[in-house]
Amino acid sequence: MFHVKQSEKTSANESFGMDTPLARELADLSARRRALEAAKVEFTGDTRVLTVSNQKGGVGKTTSAVNIASALAGLGAKVLVIDLDPQGNASTALGVPHSADTPSVYDVLIDEFPLAEIVQPSPEDPNLFCAPSTIHLAGAEIELVAQVAREHRLRRALEDYLLENAMDFVIIDCPPSLGLLTINAFTAASEVFIPIQCEYYALEGLSQLLGSIQMIQKHLNPALHLSTILLTMFDGRTRLAQQVAEEVRTHFPDQVLETVIPRSVRVSEAPSFGQTVIAYDGQSAGAIAYREAAVEIASRIATQSKEK
Repeated sequence: MFHVKQSEKTSANESFGMDTPLARELADLSARRRALEAAKVEFTGDTRVLTVSNQKGGVGKTTSAVNIASALAGLGAKVLVIDLDPQGNASTALGVPHSADTPSVYDVLIDEFPLAEIVQPSPEDPNLFCAPSTIHLAGAEIELVAQVAREHRLRRALEDYLLENAMDFVIIDCPPSLGLLTINAFTAASEVFIPIQCEYYALEGLSQLLGSIQMIQKHLNPALHLSTILLTMFDGRTRLAQQVAEEVRTHFPDQVLETVIPRSVRVSEAPSFGQTVIAYDGQSAGAIAYREAAVEIASRIATQSKEK
């Protein structure tokens, strides 16, 4: 029997696996965690209203809205999430009840309830609040057609709410369509935040969305502009994801965040526990990426230029 004597200067852990992809990834995550702990963000007291929109489904829109909101709240910002999607997934992820008999955004849009009467605190963070959606919102598109000033109802309700309730950020989660609910969100916001999945079809839908933003700028809300693009479901192992990322960055160099959101099991699991990934596993790769994106968003001065 042969015995191999290990070097006295090198332990078994140092001999095996210290220069592997997994070890490098763990080291990178540790460095990013330390950077986040050292990050300091100041809030001016002005309210930034962002509508998170993409008419293509499955791009991480709601996931990005709630996780960015939670991460911003963790940085000390007061954040209101308005769930404008009849599916109510943002309400679920923030742990806010939204059964059929819950006062919701539907009551604000159709029956002119004050927004303050429906806003609920999220159990995740004392700085995080949610205006929930219920299934009734599914019929609001039709009911809004007959309403006076139908495109401005959310904006007026939000303006009244902010007079009495100071918020650093208002994040509006839109349905994956370009109907009256989304138009209300565009009219109420000053910034558009677009999550883009790193796949080919995502680029096709982007031009249609930009056309809708231009229409809203011209007719309803001149202050609206595209401020933020977040690349989601990024898989660095595929050439397609890298090509899509490069193309988007080429066309929108000032709007695309440096941070990309990787495909992550933890991000997908969190909503089933009624949580964001920030609360579910704040040290996971997906949570760290969203926290980095939140620092970027909070650190940026919202550009006043409009997309031409």
